[in-house]
Amino acid sequence: MTRLDRRALFSSGVAAALLAATGVSLEASPRQGGRLRIALPRSDDNLARLAHGAAFDRLTEIAPNGALKGELAIGWRAEAQGGEWVIDLRERVTFHDGTAMCAADVVECLTGPLELAKHIEATNPMQLRIELEEARSDLPFVLASPEFAIARHGNIGTGCYRTERLVPDRQYLGQRVTDHYKAGRAGWVDTVEALVIPDATVRAEALRDGFVDIAAIPKDETLRGHADLVFYPSSENMALAMRKSVGRPREIGAGLLDDGRLAERWWLG
Repeated sequence: MTRLDRRALFSSGVAAALLAATGVSLEASPRQGGRLRIALPRSDDNLARLAHGAAFDRLTEIAPNGALKGELAIGWRAEAQGGEWVIDLRERVTFHDGTAMCAADVVECLTGPLELAKHIEATNPMQLRIELEEARSDLPFVLASPEFAIARHGNIGTGCYRTERLVPDRQYLGQRVTDHYKAGRAGWVDTVEALVIPDATVRAEALRDGFVDIAAIPKDETLRGHADLVFYPSSENMALAMRKSVGRPREIGAGLLDDGRLAERWWLG
């Protein structure tokens, strides 16, 4: 389902029915605190996607309802009929090492990876200009892609969670950054822990016995009808199973791990 399709789905009211079918209330409000534990399979780089989404921000983001939002950028405008773009940056953003973010950092991150750019420069400490090879009206959407995450020295992010431990294909542990610029809007749980458990049966047992809160378990018959669990998107088409204490955005998300943003968007009730 495309982002535009998801947005239309939500506005039509069908999304409300889908959420109701999973047992997730549309009236649920995010709560601060707790440790969110997630069991993932080894395939499809799920752990890496989750860790990346927790630790790194981009200039823009696609919200769960498909809408484009500013993240590290607070504004953008096209010039030269879409051949150039001016982007204004959010002030008082710091990397996880305490260094303040500025336009020079963003220019360094985008130069090279943004192949459609002819030239990128900082016009002042909190603004940059991107000159494109050809006019692109969709550049703000392009910049929401994970490959355009803004990182200092390539591995220090500005995301809601500071990485405390990352063992590839095994474990991720992230700690919420205090006084983050998204405070009160995202980054609800204090700690996010994800474990890779290759065997789906073992993931199901870990969820059923309360060792994790969320598990990726497609079509696991042993969990259907379990009173303490809900299923996404439904029990008939299961991608994730979760305890009823887990809350998530009211809108329909963008895939198994909510476009890699599960850590910052989901919460514990």
